[in-house]
Amino acid sequence: MSRADVCVTACADLFAGDGEVLASPMGPIPLLGAKLARATTEPDLLLSDGQAYLLGAEGVEGWLPYRKVFDVVAHGSRHVVMGANQIDRFGNQNISCIGEHARPARQLLGVRGAPGNTANHKTSYWVPRHSKRVFVSDVDVVSGVGYNNAAELRFHHVHRVVSNLGVFDFPAPEHRMRLLSVHPGVTVQEVLDNTGFDLDTSGTGLTREPTERELALIEQLDPQRSREKL
Repeated sequence: MSRADVCVTACADLFAGDGEVLASPMGPIPLLGAKLARATTEPDLLLSDGQAYLLGAEGVEGWLPYRKVFDVVAHGSRHVVMGANQIDRFGNQNISCIGEHARPARQLLGVRGAPGNTANHKTSYWVPRHSKRVFVSDVDVVSGVGYNNAAELRFHHVHRVVSNLGVFDFPAPEHRMRLLSVHPGVTVQEVLDNTGFDLDTSGTGLTREPTERELALIEQLDPQRSREKL
């Protein structure tokens, strides 16, 4: 078992209880996590190829052209796992630029669909390299909306963040980021040393390890072990 296997399982657990929603995992680890969830605890998850089809264990099982994804987003029947160039203590995400918006030091993707995602349905984040450059006190640009900016957003739900070091959530009432669990082999202090703000570590546990069946499924889903390239 590797750290990557633990991260895949943690991403699979993001979809626990979701039922029949469109899973939109961005990146190899979240994608493997969604496939693992579909193969184990959440058989009703809908997985898209990102173009026009819904995918199942036996191949294509439905049709969902890209334009229809926006209907799903507006309906709230989606759980997206996005990346983050920056994320802060309230779950605000930045994928737009680093530095002042008028004269950025580095131009990134732009806000893309992040505002609509966080306004309409459950959103989680995957960060493959946990550092103070990513986990910052305040994001330079709000792309995905965090809890301190979400007072008027009726369907806002930043669920969890998974990084290569641990799993994080945003418990009520303050919705400040909490270290829910550290991955095996990681210490709480290691996470704190690589985070640019104070973290709630009360009740921090250990991220669960994948079962033997899950490990076998992960290997089957990713025989080339692309997951190891975190």
